[in-house]
Amino acid sequence: METSNQNQEQNFQPNREHKSSVFSLLFSKPDILRELYSAIEGVPLPPDIPININTLTDALIKGKINDISFLIDNRLIVLIEHQSTINENMPLRILVYFESILERIIDMNKMFDRKLIKIPRPEFIVLYNGENPYPEKKTLRLSDAFMDVEGLMMENKTSLELTVQVYNINHGYNKEILRKSETLNGYSLLIDKIREYQKTGLTLAKSIETAIKYCVENNVLKDFLREHSSEVINMLFDNYDFDTYMAVIREGGREEGYEEGREEGLEIGTVRGREEGREEGIEIGSERGRAEIVNLLKSGKSIDEIIKMYES
Repeated sequence: METSNQNQEQNFQPNREHKSSVFSLLFSKPDILRELYSAIEGVPLPPDIPININTLTDALIKGKINDISFLIDNRLIVLIEHQSTINENMPLRILVYFESILERIIDMNKMFDRKLIKIPRPEFIVLYNGENPYPEKKTLRLSDAFMDVEGLMMENKTSLELTVQVYNINHGYNKEILRKSETLNGYSLLIDKIREYQKTGLTLAKSIETAIKYCVENNVLKDFLREHSSEVINMLFDNYDFDTYMAVIREGGREEGYEEGREEGLEIGTVRGREEGREEGIEIGSERGRAEIVNLLKSGKSIDEIIKMYES
């Protein structure tokens, strides 16, 4: 039995073709989005109010561009992003997403008419469940990214603004929101259980499988997990794989890319620096580099342990 489990774990590979996520799959139905929005905003949405999903997709990458976007009663457009690491550029990213969505839902030719075009009022939300400390709620503003123009303007004014509300959905935070949304609470618990099992020494693959089993046995996202179990396992593993891979890159401070032809000291573009003339480094972005990190992750190594290995 033990050998069977080991073989299963060795064959457990991340799904690199599916660029979606458990979060976007879970919240892909109007009734679930109705529950989620009502919990966040504290405004009940009766069943007769229509919800139309318009999440951006790209056939070239076989997946979603943004996580979730939907139109409520053709009057309110909501964009929700899920983040396991906070990205201060979310206002800028959402601005680009919003422009693309507007192109889909309105006739852009009417912009040249004299009559005012009414557009849905936007609402931008980020749901955070990473491991780094973060407040229950925080507002990110596009204007925070604006350059200093002192001496070029008579007064400090902002002609364009976009705000994003970030909610921490880890267990113990925003309890009222999680209480009102059974689905969001279940998702939060699933991720929490994966981390809990990893801390006991289980590999990531085994932690995901054990967490899913726990949730099904305790009626947490039971129907969803039974219907999409293999997809969920692949998506979760791929997400954790990618987060670890990027953490190693960021910690090494080598996101600048590969500087071709240079091999002095720590070569830019490698996870492990190479001395001049040596070819033992692992290039960031290469399949070899990512595969090695994946194998370390599956063996039970933590992010911190992997980073220390590549720094030594």
